[in-house]
Amino acid sequence: MHKDNTRDQLKEWIVSLINNSDHPLTKNEIAKQLKLKGADRMALKEILKDLQGEGDLIKGHRRKLVSASNQKLGKGLIAAEIVDVDEDGCLLAAPLDWPKNETIPTFRIIDMRKSHMQGADALGLTSRIIVRVVKRLDHEWHVSVVKRLMKDPKKHLGIFQPNRQGGHVSSINRKDTFNGVHVNAEDAQGLEAGDIVQYSLDHGQHFNFIKVLGKFDEPRMFSEIAIHNHGIPSEFSHEAIQIAEKGRIPVLGTRTDFRDVPLVTIDGEDARDFDDAVWAEADSDERNKGGWRALVAIADVSYYVRSGTELDKEAKERGNSVYFPDRVVPMLPEALSNDMCSLRPNEDRACMAIEMIITAHGKIKSYRVKRGLMRSVARLTYTQVQAAIDGTPDKTTAPLLESVIRPLYGVYKSLLKARNQRGTLDLDMPERQIVFDAKGRMIDIKLRERYDAHKLIEELMIAANVCAAKTLIAKNWPCMFRVHDKPDPVRVANLRQFLKQYKLQLTKSAAPTPAQYNDILHQITGRPYARTVSELVLRSMAQAQYSPNNLGHFGLSLGQYAHFTSPIRRYSDLIVHRSLIAALDLGEGGYEKRPDDLEAIGQHLSETERRAATAEREVTDRYTIAYVADKVGQDFDVAIVGVNRHGLFVEIESSGAEGFVPMRSLNWDYFTFDEANHRLVGRRTKASYQLGQKVRARLMDADVQTNSLGFSLIPDVPVKADKAGDRKSAAKEKRKKIKFKKK
Repeated sequence: MHKDNTRDQLKEWIVSLINNSDHPLTKNEIAKQLKLKGADRMALKEILKDLQGEGDLIKGHRRKLVSASNQKLGKGLIAAEIVDVDEDGCLLAAPLDWPKNETIPTFRIIDMRKSHMQGADALGLTSRIIVRVVKRLDHEWHVSVVKRLMKDPKKHLGIFQPNRQGGHVSSINRKDTFNGVHVNAEDAQGLEAGDIVQYSLDHGQHFNFIKVLGKFDEPRMFSEIAIHNHGIPSEFSHEAIQIAEKGRIPVLGTRTDFRDVPLVTIDGEDARDFDDAVWAEADSDERNKGGWRALVAIADVSYYVRSGTELDKEAKERGNSVYFPDRVVPMLPEALSNDMCSLRPNEDRACMAIEMIITAHGKIKSYRVKRGLMRSVARLTYTQVQAAIDGTPDKTTAPLLESVIRPLYGVYKSLLKARNQRGTLDLDMPERQIVFDAKGRMIDIKLRERYDAHKLIEELMIAANVCAAKTLIAKNWPCMFRVHDKPDPVRVANLRQFLKQYKLQLTKSAAPTPAQYNDILHQITGRPYARTVSELVLRSMAQAQYSPNNLGHFGLSLGQYAHFTSPIRRYSDLIVHRSLIAALDLGEGGYEKRPDDLEAIGQHLSETERRAATAEREVTDRYTIAYVADKVGQDFDVAIVGVNRHGLFVEIESSGAEGFVPMRSLNWDYFTFDEANHRLVGRRTKASYQLGQKVRARLMDADVQTNSLGFSLIPDVPVKADKAGDRKSAAKEKRKKIKFKKK
């Protein structure tokens, strides 16, 4: 072969050789038969990867390769590509190669592994697979998936900039391992400077254009980038939207009529959905002195989203709504999330409700789950309710103060007693709020105010969630629990070691209780390192998850806990609603049979929740970096929020903007990483930079494109020569004096 052979020529020769071979070939056999040498032989591996990814070749027994169109694949084995999804959610595939004189069959996939159905490796449109024929029908063939040919190429995002050769798309994420790609003149046609481009790369690192998202500086582009970066579904199918738009308020029928109960919704000013309403009154029963009757009513999403429908499948795929500073990606279409399932004032709404009798000390004496119709009397905000409690009601809260708000505050005080008694973990982490003007431009960043009104709603929701879990346990019905396991012993040991520096003693037990954690948190209140210790306490915890196995909730010190209160934005809650309806025979919309796949669904929902949290944090960070981008060169008071062997992570406390101080910038000393104590220690100066420490730093770089900030520390310790250096200097001075005397 000639050294100037093109890649396409090599690919043609390889395909021709394998197609004409009467037996499978190894890579070495292909190279030998085609007499490939030097650069051609080096390119062979990548070409074979491409051909497998494209479905032209299949790797079989002992790594031997055979053509996808070769019938020697094995009995009933065929290479195929997924081309559609039918109305029942089944994947449909077509053969990659088929005789021209025969009708091409449709393959309906009836069996595949769980890993191919959910999660990051789920099969989708354009996925290429090997299938085994299970049954042949006149109009279609039923097949099972044997294996995936190759994972679908990863989709990248970047910013396009033109040049003489065409252009270059550079990375838009500092965590992207691929920094960018060259775009030739043909592929660059139609692209403009600043375009956010979605693309993929083949194994030869060739650019494959997918689409343009818009310009980097357009409003809401930060959230659009995160949606595509994390693969968050953001468009509903026509069928799902149609199902949602057909929703109507049900007749009362066998439902309980709550429309005369003065239920209210209490949310933030910028809340996008209102799916929970509350009410309380003093219990008149003499046997429950100082106690309360409370009602938590939740939008009856299960009435509109029926199991197995296309709407249900898309809600399950999303797992939850995603809340960005500038928009929300809802789990359900707008016809439900903003209309039929939004508990708007003075409008009838279907609901699932839990009635509770609560003692003066916050114990839930009894409870009942009901299905009903309700009518909210007011849409209140946390700020309004807090102002009313503090003595300054407005025209909306004034008429409700004695009849609704004070009783709610009373039941909250009772529930708070029970919370304190059981020793619930009391972590109160600050939350940043991005403020926009009417045109969607960011104008400010501030910390959200947190009132007792927030805690009031939280305690009532927790109580309702406990009742939902206990109901399903009592009925021996499957439940999707919200579980929070005990802390990891290794992380607890690391936390204990760190706390010693502040003379804080955490119990020697391998599994401290929430009350013991709270004791530490109360001791650090108002201290400069309070936030750091709170962060480390949080890091020592296990991640909360969804599971049908009841492990209890460590953080809340509860033995039974399930999410019931937000089915409009969490699929886990919808599962709980359906189970309650079926277990209590509350009508249509429940499960027709006991669900047996909750383990896999729980894992999927835990993953979508983590995906949402990561994407939300990423967008907030990008807005925060944009907020300080014009302040490069200025000095800031920062807190060290992370330490590793490469440098320090610091945060501007006034805005929450977080960046990195690389180790190489600390060039006035040689610093070593003390992992056990989360600090860097200077060898010469003995300067110490530790997690939680407040320092002064200069903003050196702010790159909104890659979502990163770079800082340089301003040392507050004078640089001193080491002892060896002092001795050398002294000896040098002594020699100078001797030399001078001789003269």
